[in-house]
Amino acid sequence: MPAAKPARTQRLPGLRPLAPVVPKAGVASQALILVIAIMSFLACVTVGAVSLVNKSAASWQSQIAREATIQIRPADNMDMETALEDARTIAASFPGVREARIISRKETVALLEPWLGSGLGLDELPVPRLVVVTIDEASPPDFIELRSVIREAIPAASLDDHRAWVDRLVDMARTMTLIGVSVLGLVLAALVLTVIFATRGAMAGNHQIIEVLHFIGAEAGYIARQFQTRFLFSGIWGGVAGGGAATLVFLAVSWWSARNIITPEGEQASAFFGDFAIGAGAYGGVVAVIVLVGVLTALTTRMTVLATLNDIDERRADPGRID
Repeated sequence: MPAAKPARTQRLPGLRPLAPVVPKAGVASQALILVIAIMSFLACVTVGAVSLVNKSAASWQSQIAREATIQIRPADNMDMETALEDARTIAASFPGVREARIISRKETVALLEPWLGSGLGLDELPVPRLVVVTIDEASPPDFIELRSVIREAIPAASLDDHRAWVDRLVDMARTMTLIGVSVLGLVLAALVLTVIFATRGAMAGNHQIIEVLHFIGAEAGYIARQFQTRFLFSGIWGGVAGGGAATLVFLAVSWWSARNIITPEGEQASAFFGDFAIGAGAYGGVVAVIVLVGVLTALTTRMTVLATLNDIDERRADPGRID
């Protein structure tokens, strides 16, 4: 005999399938996902900017450790070429100095040409000459002693280790980092407030269902999970959209920077900010923002629902309470 077919579930007239506690259209709306995507985009851009500034600051600090400059000003009764050679010899003999190189007259003219024009005669102007000192980063020299010895041997010479100028740039980078972290905090705070309002709106639209379920014994945790799940997916979708858009912006800027690196503007930007390409840390930051947005959305929704249900219980226990 052929196997009996399983009985088909009969649907009684007048009964409808159980609807979810939280309707999809009420929570996972495109408007909410768009707002979360915008917040996520701003947060990811902030993370990328902070990463870029920190990388630039590290590059500036590395440049400090690599080079110093001896500047010799023209003076009466002084042979400039002899003074340059003496300064080079003194610097090269110091422990911690890898190399000392004199900037030639031709190189000096090339350095000054953007400001003073072509055809510059160094003999006609009191232009200082330079000796570039390459430093051993692992074991730098005693700059105080080196400065003293050079000044004693050549009174018109001075040693510049570039620390005063670059320290200001590093301080500026740290300030920009602090500003970026503050902006990130404000964006996340705005995201939390948005989710709170959206959750309350969703609960207000379904307050009768929620109150009936809660009244007949549905636990607050069960109701909170229904909202939490829906908002979690909205947060993840919005975070992925915002993070993806920020990544595309980073890639577009990196592509533009690579194509324009040979221009004077590109060289100046590269000197200050590097190649504009965010590294693995910044990409990790984008992923972290997406995860953080999802977690914040879910936790904020859960806390809001539990607080609202607790308020319902208090009003039910105290009928005379006026809100």
